[in-house]
Amino acid sequence: MKKLTMLLILAVVTGGLLFGAGAREEVQTVEFWYHLDDPEQNLDELIDLFEAENPDIRIDAVHVPWGSFHDDLITAVAAGNPPDAAQVKLWWQPQLVEMNALQPLDGYLADWDGYDDVLDDLWELTMHSDGNQYYLPLQMVILYMYYRVDVFDELGLEIPETKEAFLDVARTITEEKENMYGFGIRGARGGHDYWGSFVLSSGAEFFDDQGNVVLDSPEAVEANQWYIDLYHEHQVSPPTTPADGFVEVIDNMLTGRTAMTIHHIGSAQQMHNQFGEDISAFPVPAGTVDRWTSFGDEQTAILARDQATQDAAWKWISFLATAEYNQMWNDISGQVSINKSNEDVDYGDINRFLEATLDSTPFAQILPPHPRIAEFVESTWPAEMQRAFQGEITSEQMMRNLANHFRD
Repeated sequence: MKKLTMLLILAVVTGGLLFGAGAREEVQTVEFWYHLDDPEQNLDELIDLFEAENPDIRIDAVHVPWGSFHDDLITAVAAGNPPDAAQVKLWWQPQLVEMNALQPLDGYLADWDGYDDVLDDLWELTMHSDGNQYYLPLQMVILYMYYRVDVFDELGLEIPETKEAFLDVARTITEEKENMYGFGIRGARGGHDYWGSFVLSSGAEFFDDQGNVVLDSPEAVEANQWYIDLYHEHQVSPPTTPADGFVEVIDNMLTGRTAMTIHHIGSAQQMHNQFGEDISAFPVPAGTVDRWTSFGDEQTAILARDQATQDAAWKWISFLATAEYNQMWNDISGQVSINKSNEDVDYGDINRFLEATLDSTPFAQILPPHPRIAEFVESTWPAEMQRAFQGEITSEQMMRNLANHFRD
């Protein structure tokens, strides 16, 4: 009898273990690559909330350094081992589509209750040129000009509305303020956004209406020369400009080495903490044709091949795009929510930077959807810009080299 009892107990225990193993096997893991500028921040709270709502899905969130994110993702895709979902940039989309790496979201979006709460313009900006929606909006990252209010007041300067007025202001600050430069230029990788605000607003275009490359047009060469001269002739930016990246331009502002620079609301709290009301922002000045600022977006996309993983990945990225949780994401990232129902959120001390973001929205632009645009941003533009700043090539040579990048 004891033997029979032990066998029954063993059977119950073994069955329970097998059942538990089966239950664990039903849990779907979604590997999600992301980046936050502040390394102290994480997604733990969002993940806990999501997994509580979706006990059959586990999120494996991998923080990837921004400097290597694009190359790491392309390498993983080429190796056939991408994450299931990832935070992505719009200018990566043509290359990823060409690699057949992205899963269209149109079917999911048709049944998604949150669709109408996403700002309408974002659907237009993120739609690929083939008519498919591969990206789900995550945050609004629109660039504007930071400036030192106290310096402007001291020198009697007004906010410049045009690029020529901007040059006058930058020169005045450089001449009148000891050890301070008027404008911090990002000459290294990522500085195409600064360049675009002055060059793409002044007649330079990537392609004409027939799809011909026109980056080396006379108008483009002239606009680019004006930008080069900010550093080379007028010397309104620091000597380190050709090598200055994100860390350097922000540090130059925070330490008082520069009085203006371009970035987005992600730096606002840090700027406010350093200067209080002595720092504010305005939309980038107009060029000779119009205004141009970068819609420096970050979205999400599904890269998973397995349908079950795609479905789980969709639940996760759509969770992040739903108003309540999207605001939580943006509180962590320091950016602006994509949702209409979050438009009245109070940003407290940095509300003025939110206003600059919203004032810049009407002329925020994206780079053209070309398969080689990612390489242009990552390597071709910074290499050519640095050579031009250092006087190794002329504006005409630089623009011809940039144009040939798309012709070759």
